[in-house]
Amino acid sequence: MRFIITAHPGADSAAPDPSAPFDEQLFTAYMQFNEEMHRAGVLVASEGLNPAGKSAKVEVKRGRRTVVDGPFAGSKELVGGFYVIEVASIDEAIGWAMRCPTGLGFDDVLEIRELTGEEDLPPQLLELIQGAGPTWGATF
Repeated sequence: MRFIITAHPGADSAAPDPSAPFDEQLFTAYMQFNEEMHRAGVLVASEGLNPAGKSAKVEVKRGRRTVVDGPFAGSKELVGGFYVIEVASIDEAIGWAMRCPTGLGFDDVLEIRELTGEEDLPPQLLELIQGAGPTWGATF
């Protein structure tokens, strides 16, 4: 089973202070956590999202895609980053999330969601996937 764990600020999280000195010890703790998941063979992908980086939000309006302001209405809605892990159960995913360091301010809440797997789809959808996207479908 694959899960995505997204990091968000909590309701009471203070915004990170960009002028604060870099916390090398905290950063190292996060990298060690990534290494631990990688060595355990559960880490599929992990990335931080640059809060100052270029971004856009595309929505459907009147049946057509359009660019709107965004992607976030406020800093409390910012996704700080994500992990994609492959584990045997939601309990194991929760166990990994419980071990994640904290202290960056934009990752006080970790949301865990199961990703759709091949076993979740009916055979007719799998056939459509293979027909419409055979190269991509082979990786599913």
